Amino acid sequence: MRAVVQRVDGASVRVRESSGELNSVGEIVGLGLLVLVGVTHTDTPDHAAKLAAKVHDLRIFDRDLVAEHGLRAPDDSGAELSASDLGLPVLVVSQFTLYGDVAKGRRPSWTPAAPGPIAEPLVAEVVRVLRERGTEVQTGQFGADMRVSLINSGPFTILLEI
Repeated sequence: MRAVVQRVDGASVRVRESSGELNSVGEIVGLGLLVLVGVTHTDTPDHAAKLAAKVHDLRIFDRDLVAEHGLRAPDDSGAELSASDLGLPVLVVSQFTLYGDVAKGRRPSWTPAAPGPIAEPLVAEVVRVLRERGTEVQTGQFGADMRVSLINSGPFTILLEI
């Protein structure tokens, strides 16, 4: 499993309906995380749970940034804080293109990406585990043509591989 984790100051995902209209399906306002999740053929629910735990505990918010946004950090926490320390939301969006392979030629091969029947429940498992841990989670719409908007704070982007 792969994820691109971005520290954001707001993010949203919209989906084009059959009418052509774009409708919001997930949004976080203010500080939080945008997590783009890719699944490959060998991934399991255990991989999804490990990814969710890593995202939940990832310490990428510094106290100055937290104070800038009028948030209060727990007194017993360190200099770097996680979204869970601060009660910040997470927007999870499935992204099969994280497994695009361009080693040969100029056209990506999607062979390494798991098909929908394998990938969709694993992305849902990431969301379930995050929620189980107390995280407010918004999501995209699996398999839809999505428009993702974000304000990357920092910029701060990390690639996770489980």
